[in-house]
Amino acid sequence: MPETVTVRHARLSDVEEILLFWTRSAEGKNVTDDAGGVAGLIQRDPLALLIAEVDGGVVGTVIAGWDGWRCHLYRLAVDPAMRREGMATLLLDHAEQRFRDLGGRRLDAMVLDGNDLAHSAWASAGYAAQPEWSRWVKPLK
Repeated sequence: MPETVTVRHARLSDVEEILLFWTRSAEGKNVTDDAGGVAGLIQRDPLALLIAEVDGGVVGTVIAGWDGWRCHLYRLAVDPAMRREGMATLLLDHAEQRFRDLGGRRLDAMVLDGNDLAHSAWASAGYAAQPEWSRWVKPLK
């Protein structure tokens, strides 16, 4: 991992760079993966979206969402050129500390079923799939 990695909270001025980063580095697309969705997240919870930077550029992200009851992890993404160097671990360490500070007790992560690379990363970080539950969704219109 580069020595110059910093982790910080996203700002509204980062929205477009984050969206471009996710296009290059993240699997799947969500209905909230647009400028309004990311800006709304930052405005609602300015500490939720963590960014790893090297030389001022985004190289990793994770959303550490807290609803007062559960700790939710979304959009763990690392620049493909920087994978397997500890960047995901660094981001998850920061996210998990946020949850400890908030009094969280259990973390859950949204991981695409077909993303085997992500499955390996999450498993190596101590997470396990919970096969007895499925996520049910309904878009708001």
